[in-house]
Amino acid sequence: MSAFRAAAVQMRSGIEVAANVADATRLIRAAAAAGAQYVLTPEMTTILDRDRERLLAAISTEESDPSLAAFRALARELGIHLHIGSMAVRLAGEGVANRGFLLGPDGNIVARYDKIHMFDVDLGSGESYRESRLYHAGNNAVVADLPWTRLGLSVCYDVRFPALYRALAKAGANVIAIPAAFTRTTGEAHWQILIRARAIETGAYVVAAAQGGHHADGRDTFGHSMIVDPWGKILAESGTEPGFIVADIDPAMSAAVRGRVPSLANERAFVVPVDPAGPRLKSAS
Repeated sequence: MSAFRAAAVQMRSGIEVAANVADATRLIRAAAAAGAQYVLTPEMTTILDRDRERLLAAISTEESDPSLAAFRALARELGIHLHIGSMAVRLAGEGVANRGFLLGPDGNIVARYDKIHMFDVDLGSGESYRESRLYHAGNNAVVADLPWTRLGLSVCYDVRFPALYRALAKAGANVIAIPAAFTRTTGEAHWQILIRARAIETGAYVVAAAQGGHHADGRDTFGHSMIVDPWGKILAESGTEPGFIVADIDPAMSAAVRGRVPSLANERAFVVPVDPAGPRLKSAS
């Protein structure tokens, strides 16, 4: 393991794919120029659109997506590990995946991750989301090796399911990516708490790239991209405007923190009584 510089790109993606790709490219170039060797973009980098038909008309399959091809060429040109936090990708038929891509400095796809947990919520005041009506949920947790460390992949709403992050950490991830498009409502209440909690409980760095501001499809996202160390310290944080943040990552700190507070190693199986007079459920260890 060795130290490296990471960047989280913050965007305000709209409904025009070409414009979003151009914005992302500009910010990725700037982050690389600032020394970032690993660059993460937010959830739905290439389009953020709640209109089902308009979104379906704008997106492509992985094999034919010109945006993905452009990002692969950009990773190759810059010689960086470029992590496109997620894109809407057409599957067979009407299916769509919320899929992240980790690209190597040769432009090849190192890893793919389909968002597991669908954002099906009612936030009040008419703000409601039903991701599962369009997107197919993933089934597999994903870790990938970087030259400096092992990376755990996730997307946005996954952050509310800590078992996933413990599994990534137990699989060797010292750094965890959380690209997101948190709503302003949930972000103001929970974003920083959740990001820091995932870092603390796993003893891993968290790189969280967010969408921020008022979007063309009418939604408002919280922004505040963050990079947090394994002790829960915020190393870098943005506001609500598009841009990027950088921080130096030392995977050895993850090992040191896990040595000081070995909560992953100390975990024990336990039972949960369903009913005082009824059967007992054994937890997964």
